[in-house]
Amino acid sequence: MVSTKAVIMTEEPSNETMTKIEKLRVEHRDLDEVLSRLCDDHNVDQLQIRRLKKRKLQLKDTITRLESQLLPDMLA
Repeated sequence: MVSTKAVIMTEEPSNETMTKIEKLRVEHRDLDEVLSRLCDDHNVDQLQIRRLKKRKLQLKDTITRLESQLLPDMLA
């Protein structure tokens, strides 16, 4: 006999998603500030700057993906 559990959907996933989005935005903003300071210094390792920019883009993509999950499906 297979036991199944019902999953009750509540607003909790949206609240968790919003919290995660906010944390990612803070990290994205912090990276932006770090990159601004590093770009002003001409003796900075360019590889480090590229890695930070890549991380910043990954954060932005993740934020966008999570935000799109919060929006209702417009085609439905």
